[in-house]
Amino acid sequence: MRAFTGWVAPLLLLLLLSCSSLLSSSNASLRQTNASDPNPGSVEQVSRFCTVGDTESCGMDSHTCSSYLLTHCTAGHGQSCRATTDGEDTTEGIGLVRTVGEVNDEYIVRFKEYRHSSEFKLALEQKLEHNDRAWQWLERNNPASAFPTDFALLRIKRSQHEDVLEALKKLEFVKDVSPQMRFTRSLTSEKSEDEHEGSEVAHEQFKPKDKEEFLESKPPGRLHTKLSFESGIEDVVSPVFSNVSLDHGRKLLLQRSQITSMFEAEKLWAKGFTGANVKMAVFDTGVRADHPHFRNIKERTNWTNEDTLNDNLGHGTFVAGVISSQDPQCLGFAPDAEIYAFRVFTDAQVSYTSWFLDAFNYAIATKMNVLNLSIGGPDYLDLPFVEKVWEMTANNIIMVSAIGNDGPLYGTLNNPADQSDVIGVGGIDYSDHIASFSSRGMSTWEIPHGYGRIKPDIVAYGREVIGSKISTGCKSLSGTSVASPVVAGAVCLLASVVPEQYRWNLLNPASMKQALVEGASRLSGPNMFEQGAGRLNLLKSYEILATYKPRVSILPSSLDLTDSPYAWPFWRQPLYAGAMPLIFNATILNGMGPVGYIESAPNWVPSGDSGRLLDIRYTYSDVIWPWTGFLGLYLRIKPEGNKFQGTIEGKITFRVVSPPAKGESSKRRWDCELPLIVSVIPTPPREKRILWDQFHSVRYPPGYIPRDSLDVRNDILDWHGDHLHTNYHGMFDALRDAGYYVETLGSPLTCFDATQYGTLLMVDLEDEYYTEEIKKLQDDIQTKGLGLIVFADWYHVDTMVKMKFFDDNTRSWWTPATGGANIPALNDLLAPYGIAFGDTILNGAYSIGGERAHYASGTDLLRFPTGGFVHRFLFQDSSGGRSGITSSRSSVRAQVESPILGAVDAGKGRIAVYGDSNCLDSSHMVSNCYWLLKKLLDFTSYNNQDPVIFPATNELGSPLGSIDSPLPQRRSDVDFSAYSLVLKNPLRCGLDSPVAVHGSKGYISDQSTRTIKIVPEPKNFGGGHLQPDEFNNTSRDSASPSTYRPFTKSFPTDSNRHSNTTASRSGSERDRMLEPGGFNATMVSSESILEIRTANVSNWKAQNKTQVALGWWGRDELDLTTQAAVQWLAPILLCITGFVLIFGLWRVRQRKHRRARKGSTRSLINL
Repeated sequence: MRAFTGWVAPLLLLLLLSCSSLLSSSNASLRQTNASDPNPGSVEQVSRFCTVGDTESCGMDSHTCSSYLLTHCTAGHGQSCRATTDGEDTTEGIGLVRTVGEVNDEYIVRFKEYRHSSEFKLALEQKLEHNDRAWQWLERNNPASAFPTDFALLRIKRSQHEDVLEALKKLEFVKDVSPQMRFTRSLTSEKSEDEHEGSEVAHEQFKPKDKEEFLESKPPGRLHTKLSFESGIEDVVSPVFSNVSLDHGRKLLLQRSQITSMFEAEKLWAKGFTGANVKMAVFDTGVRADHPHFRNIKERTNWTNEDTLNDNLGHGTFVAGVISSQDPQCLGFAPDAEIYAFRVFTDAQVSYTSWFLDAFNYAIATKMNVLNLSIGGPDYLDLPFVEKVWEMTANNIIMVSAIGNDGPLYGTLNNPADQSDVIGVGGIDYSDHIASFSSRGMSTWEIPHGYGRIKPDIVAYGREVIGSKISTGCKSLSGTSVASPVVAGAVCLLASVVPEQYRWNLLNPASMKQALVEGASRLSGPNMFEQGAGRLNLLKSYEILATYKPRVSILPSSLDLTDSPYAWPFWRQPLYAGAMPLIFNATILNGMGPVGYIESAPNWVPSGDSGRLLDIRYTYSDVIWPWTGFLGLYLRIKPEGNKFQGTIEGKITFRVVSPPAKGESSKRRWDCELPLIVSVIPTPPREKRILWDQFHSVRYPPGYIPRDSLDVRNDILDWHGDHLHTNYHGMFDALRDAGYYVETLGSPLTCFDATQYGTLLMVDLEDEYYTEEIKKLQDDIQTKGLGLIVFADWYHVDTMVKMKFFDDNTRSWWTPATGGANIPALNDLLAPYGIAFGDTILNGAYSIGGERAHYASGTDLLRFPTGGFVHRFLFQDSSGGRSGITSSRSSVRAQVESPILGAVDAGKGRIAVYGDSNCLDSSHMVSNCYWLLKKLLDFTSYNNQDPVIFPATNELGSPLGSIDSPLPQRRSDVDFSAYSLVLKNPLRCGLDSPVAVHGSKGYISDQSTRTIKIVPEPKNFGGGHLQPDEFNNTSRDSASPSTYRPFTKSFPTDSNRHSNTTASRSGSERDRMLEPGGFNATMVSSESILEIRTANVSNWKAQNKTQVALGWWGRDELDLTTQAAVQWLAPILLCITGFVLIFGLWRVRQRKHRRARKGSTRSLINL
């Protein structure tokens, strides 16, 4: 026994310690996972947190803390803000995990009609009787509970939520089910109350801060516009923003007049107009009842979970003060307007979808007239929110909203201000320059097949505007959140101009917008996507309303595409025969009623003989609702105009019809005219024409498409449209300055005639490719002499996995659908030429030919054919890559020499590839590489080999890479078909392609005869009145209600996966295309590629089944239940195995011991 104790006891103790360590490690891991779990109290389980303003407790510097953490504030404790962290990641700039943990499995169930909540509750209890313990009805005790509602808030058990959600969707009275979303925002300014009190008002003084402190990450879901401060954000803008005019001077506020005086509001006050009897709803942080600046606070309502009606932050008070303050030091526009303060944000600056929906319903029920919403975000597919905004405007509520503080970048409009039924307001300074922080258009709902709308609608002063402080006194703030209440106050004042007896029969969202945009003063410098109709002109708008009669108008009222600089980008490139159509998306404003329709197709009426050379195709709203619609114009020059040079003028006419108004018997009709002027030139030579591939670009929303530069931590999403006229506008201007003509292809690669173009330019593309596209492009390059330039981006699966996070807004796991670019898809496209990109993430500066360049999260070249020219440079490897060194957040990283630039002849054509697009993208550009693009175009279009790019020392004598080198693979755990226009969608050319191929598969190459033929589709496509975005019916602004089918987000790793109902996004994941196994210096035929890919389909399906069956093994994409099981099961099994082994050894030892004792006993007996 002593012997047993001597060796078993230490063994047992060692085993216990091992199990304890494993269990502790597993428990810690589970706690980190549960930091993303929205169960109550889960935030308390986070292992590390930091206090806002005290980043030292984070164990990291303030920059890292603000970049990697998401602020969490407990409701009711505005000062107790904390930030949580996920586990350490090994790649800088990733791992943004949102762990707010306040919503516990809550879902919004929308119904098809309004009923009292008790009726819906009873109906759900009867229909879901078998699931009665799986869900809970959440009461919403607020003022809206006294009125009928159209939604319910349910808490559903996570273990049974799939069954309950499926049952809910089958109920005939249920419209849809959406996750409860949480809204957050940061209002740093409201914490400072150091302004001077009393009559002397001075601008707030802030300590110098780094610009990045004010720029926060944008998680999926609705975000709120951030206030931009004059002393906090400098007006330092890259030269690529050629259309931005900035005022670098600083002026004291004491030298300026009141904001109301800047718009001459006192002249309307003198006429007796002060906003009386106008019900103004302020959706914000509330207002204090005894505030001395307000004389007419009619009602204060609280929609939050805090027991207070007061504003404890100051933002709501400031907004209300700009609208209706009576204090002589910070006057509002409409001092007699009736203020209804809707407190929809807590002191911790948190709100929820259900709070907004209830508040919106209450605003409808109590017949609000005007509503200001100084919030916004990039997600225009948040259907419960977006559709409720439509409903409010349909009920004659004039909504004014901030356009966003994401300037000076283009394509950064925020929702709901980007909706056509909402008055979207941008910001300017007192020198009538567009404020650097003000977001720019165009809208991106309609891309890739259509074109965005003009936004903002109007601009107003938004820098250093004076408004009311939280209790008394005045202060000044800046931002579009400030410009929005300037316009909202003006709207209240203008509304009081119309006599009360017929005021709200005449005024509506369309008529008020007509008065504002038609009366606006156009600024001399900015273009239409910066200023909209121009600066608010209160007196001109007053004159319009004083004599207003219900009518229909078009925004813009005239379309002069030669007007420089206002008509940028259209004035920069004239029309010519054979070009892709120029698309313009005009907005129809129907002041006759909330519903209308175009009676007959629009008609082009030329003003001269040359006008007959212009061919116009139209798309337009089937139903104009609410109050607004769209008119899509596709402008082309007919083939007979290929030698014409000059100007074409004329007008587009159509008639709009609306139902009769109350008391009328006949329908209302209005004949609309849109004057049009375009400039035309002879068709340029092929070498000067570039075709930009827009079709294969995928961006947020609806999916998590990550940013292209991982060094940028303040913006995790790729949401700027990736269009020539949004974040690539600088490149567009540079190419035009160089004499090139750039056209946009919004259809597949089979839909253009390669003989008309010198180069196809493919930049930062994320979508897949049809096999027909790959075959046609090979023929275009090798036999028709087309040039191809590809600018790729990073793609690294481990990095994408680390970028996964649980978003409490959408109640789902978010994981990137692809990298900065879809490298596996690009490698399929380039495989016939022996070219392939790798999966490293490279960063650093380099010099070539005396030009300095910056490589930001680019990739390398893995394969390149003999005879090509390749450039290698020394970079930091942020991915670990093939260097075998794991990177970290430290400044010391692996240094690797990597090939990044290549150029090669390919038959009659030429190909150039580069591994990074950030030097062309204005969003996160460090330095531009337009010089490099021009040199590559000299090669691909003109066959001019610049010695900088083609030195003899860089020519390959043997192929780069080998046939055994593995290529980057697609993520098998992501259903990319939810975001793709290619996967599971038919190959089809849209109205944005040449007329000859409309509705067909395009120009299909016949390899045997080397001829081009057009293969028509059996179904007719185009024609009629389709929306500008023919494939993407993503918005009511670009699609009629009859054809509108709403988006629902698709989250590949969420067990509650909602399939997308839009035709362009439908379908499941297509069979993954494997890379060809062979590679050599010669061109590989596309037929062999197709044979390899077809032969591997069955193997991939079998492999995929195995992955599904054993999907949890060795993968990071696990749900919480599986993670918990795996993390606990392994150590428990190890402990049990150890105990069984020890017990077995002990039993064997005991048997031997008993035998020995028996043997001793027999010996004694024998003795």
